[in-house]
Amino acid sequence: MKNRLRAIVLTAASATFLTAQTGPPSPPSIADMVAQQVAHLTNLLTLTPAQAAQATSIFATEDTTLASLMPTMQTAQAALHTAVEANSASGISAAANQIGALQIQIVIAQGTANAAFYAILSAAQQTVYDELPQGPGPGGPGPGGPAGGRGGGGPGGQIRPPR
Repeated sequence: MKNRLRAIVLTAASATFLTAQTGPPSPPSIADMVAQQVAHLTNLLTLTPAQAAQATSIFATEDTTLASLMPTMQTAQAALHTAVEANSASGISAAANQIGALQIQIVIAQGTANAAFYAILSAAQQTVYDELPQGPGPGGPGPGGPAGGRGGGGPGGQIRPPR
């Protein structure tokens, strides 16, 4: 009886494992990423519920803006790749200009969000925030590691400044 029960449990566990392994995992939603980011910042800075709500709004707006730029960035990068393979100086120039313009929009979105977040912090929280290790890229001070759970891979391969 025990062996039969053990076999049933193992079969069920195997079926669950195999079902869970089919297909690549879906990427987290903007809401999930923002919630993780705000939870991380709440732990680091002891955000109040009001500050957490404001941070959620700030970072959701930022992430939505960045997500809207992704398809255009991917298209521009593909155009650059094609232009390089074709040895097309004009194509390289056009794609590079488009990528540069998109990078500017990315930096503006990130800088604006970081500034808005910093502005909602108390002086004591700003001091703690300023002492956190800075992440790579533009955007000012912030803790290293996954920013909003996402350090190192923003749109177009842009290193995203951690918060």
